[in-house]
Amino acid sequence: MMPIVRPLLAATTVLLGLVSTAAAADYPDRPVRVVVGFGPGSSADVSARVISEALSAILGQRFFVENRPGASSNTAAVGVVKADADGYTLFLGSVANVINTSLKTASVDLQKDLKPIALMCALPNILVVHPSVKATSVKELIALAKADANKLNYGSAGPGTSPHLSAELFKTMAGVDLVHVPYTGTAQAAQDLIAGRLQLMFAPSSTALPQIEAGNLRALAWSTAARGASLPNLPTVAEAGLPGFETSLWFGLLAPADTPDAIRDRLAAAIGQAAKSEAVLKTFRAQGIEPLEGGPVAFTTYIAAETARWADVAVKAGLVKP
Repeated sequence: MMPIVRPLLAATTVLLGLVSTAAAADYPDRPVRVVVGFGPGSSADVSARVISEALSAILGQRFFVENRPGASSNTAAVGVVKADADGYTLFLGSVANVINTSLKTASVDLQKDLKPIALMCALPNILVVHPSVKATSVKELIALAKADANKLNYGSAGPGTSPHLSAELFKTMAGVDLVHVPYTGTAQAAQDLIAGRLQLMFAPSSTALPQIEAGNLRALAWSTAARGASLPNLPTVAEAGLPGFETSLWFGLLAPADTPDAIRDRLAAAIGQAAKSEAVLKTFRAQGIEPLEGGPVAFTTYIAAETARWADVAVKAGLVKP
């Protein structure tokens, strides 16, 4: 009987491949849900809605965003892992997910429990303070924090998010103490910062820029290695006194682990097309968001590198033991 087994297995593999290819050819034939682990108005939400609108036009079916905030995107990730692996439930992965892995608080491992589809975009954080804070530069803020220990509160979109780890890295490199006040999303933290209940925040550019322009917040520095085009005269944190400081947010789409490769490839191609469209570029750049390129293989490599990077930051910040 043994000589028959291998031909049967080979035939089955070929048949499954043909079924997968056929499914991809018809995909999508109904609306597609994009699950976002942060609330409306967050940088994650904004990015997902811009790309979803573009994908709807490119693929001829509605892509809609479902916000499921909680546990720094863990809640949403768990729900997607359990969904049918048919390409109709997608997950907006972010730097928060790899940070959670580094902090050992993740319920889902992006490298094991989901399949990367494509990178979408990235954006910087901007170090902003309430206008009442008597600091107009990074050096003045550090001096203020050292003179008045534990009196400066900073907000974040929750433990394990980019605003949180950006501030923790800042604390470590500057040798200061700041009090972390976590929220369930960026928008809520920004509201309290504007109201003066917080003193500072590493806010995503999509949240910070309108408030800086309106005079509600004072910008001190970009978190990234290079200055953003929207505020070219604003220095980076590294330029302003902490050489080597660099953080940012990024987003990409993933699917349940058994999603056919052919469907992922189709989505990746559409995302690449969307990211180059004038409408997407115009909307993104108005909020300091930059498109990223990278299909399933490149995104997988990117996630591994980011996981290692943030694991190192978490150890240096004293958030986890080496």
